[in-house]
Amino acid sequence: MADVFSVKQRSQIMARVRGTENAATELRLIAIFEEHRIKGWRRKSMLFGKPDFVFRTERVALFVDGCFWHGCKIHGAIPKTNAAFWQAKIEKNRTRDKLVGKRLRASRWVVLRLWQHELKDGQKVANKVRRVLRRTQ
Repeated sequence: MADVFSVKQRSQIMARVRGTENAATELRLIAIFEEHRIKGWRRKSMLFGKPDFVFRTERVALFVDGCFWHGCKIHGAIPKTNAAFWQAKIEKNRTRDKLVGKRLRASRWVVLRLWQHELKDGQKVANKVRRVLRRTQ
């Protein structure tokens, strides 16, 4: 069935759709923090690059990268449909990630990036976060 809207109208409609960010991964990480009694984190920071979690006292910016959106070598796969678009999109995301990390480190922040698939092992994630937090003290 053909779309009832013109290409321009459909584009305007889709431009107004707002995502829920990566709520499921963030909620999973919060559960890991609570389970392992990791404290001091905040969400929704206005820090450059908008980290998912910030530990202000330790100056740690934590990002959880989705396997698809950030091109995970294990789980990231380029769709066969419109492959050139998706390849460019994911590459742009990775380039932006590098820029964000570089700018934050230049401002004396420690940047910690976790892959979405890493959240399956809460103990491993908790250990990694604790190691980074200890190094900053």
